[in-house]
Amino acid sequence: MRSGNPVLGDDTFLDLGSGTLVRRDAGAMTLNGTVNKTALLLVLALAGALFTWSQAQAATAAGNPGAVMPYVWGGALGGFVVALVTVFKKAWSPFTAPLYAVLEGLFLGAMSALFEQRYPGIVMQAVALTFATLAALLLAYRSGLVRASENFKLGVVAATGGIALLYLVQLGLNLFGFAGMGFINGSSPLGIAFSLVVVAVAALNLVLDFDFIEQGVEQGAPKYMEWYGAFGLLVTLVWLYLELLRLLSKLQSRN
Repeated sequence: MRSGNPVLGDDTFLDLGSGTLVRRDAGAMTLNGTVNKTALLLVLALAGALFTWSQAQAATAAGNPGAVMPYVWGGALGGFVVALVTVFKKAWSPFTAPLYAVLEGLFLGAMSALFEQRYPGIVMQAVALTFATLAALLLAYRSGLVRASENFKLGVVAATGGIALLYLVQLGLNLFGFAGMGFINGSSPLGIAFSLVVVAVAALNLVLDFDFIEQGVEQGAPKYMEWYGAFGLLVTLVWLYLELLRLLSKLQSRN
């Protein structure tokens, strides 16, 4: 997803006389446009999350907390399918990215309510840490303290793939009734150390997203890539938030 050349679209052509890229539709990816679309996706995700949060609160008050599970599964599975469509059909991102934001919002709101019921105050902590991490890494990236070199990208992608493989193996073991790797969900020192590593890898993926957006702007990517860049950033923020929830829950369960 990050290695493809975003400027090789049907709506661009190279003016060999001047050596510059000329847009047929006079529209190109901009940093401000990507920031604005990221903000819009966050608002849509927040709206979905507030809806399922309120539904979860009402279900708990009625003594039926399991009533929100359709939102959890619907948001998670629906968001996964829409994300796959967006990855393979980037030109559809102006439509699929907002839909993904709403679906993930439904999922996050219900999940956050479940965590909050068990660990009061954990949601605000996770939200604050997520945006603090975003701000810190953006500042570090813009100041040049962190750069997305080829070795850096290779390391982050390899670590992300390894984590995804571990999660898939654990899921497969659970489906067949095996306990699997207890440290993934456990609150032992090893489990906490694992979550810390996962949080760090998720945070470093933000640097890859910043680099992708910057490269797209510099190379004059099609206008719809603003939505795709915002979508990629939202995917990473969702992952980071969920991993912070898991880490904080492990820490609180030891108290």
